[in-house]
Amino acid sequence: MFNIALYQPDIPQNTAAIIRLCSCFDTTLEIIEPCGFHLDDKRLKRVAMDYLDKSKIITYRSYENFLTKKKDSRIILMTTKAKKNYNNFEFKLKDTLLFGRESQGVPKIVHNNSYVNLKIPLKKNSRSLNISMAVAITLSEALRQNSSL
Repeated sequence: MFNIALYQPDIPQNTAAIIRLCSCFDTTLEIIEPCGFHLDDKRLKRVAMDYLDKSKIITYRSYENFLTKKKDSRIILMTTKAKKNYNNFEFKLKDTLLFGRESQGVPKIVHNNSYVNLKIPLKKNSRSLNISMAVAITLSEALRQNSSL
């Protein structure tokens, strides 16, 4: 199955919504620290509710640690800076779908270490989607392509 990875997330409520999404689709959530909040933050717990206990969550102390564990995985970076659209890409089971920090995205090294960088096409002059929406859209397409929905 697919994994969702969050690079140093900033907003606990967004992470909590993604926890719920991953729980509902039996998808592992990987969190690359440091986060802009503590994982026991009450705002995270309020939105995640009882899904927190039903979720598969892996945390990595650093991006380097994440890369070491993922050396045999395709890391698909979702970024507004990509040229290729997500709906023109063939997702494979066991891909890791990586999403950047809400406030800053990811540094260039993350772009360079990804298997491919993809974007969700938006209308002109639109900056970006909420990260939980972007995760839902991308995961839905990956699952659809692999007949997992």
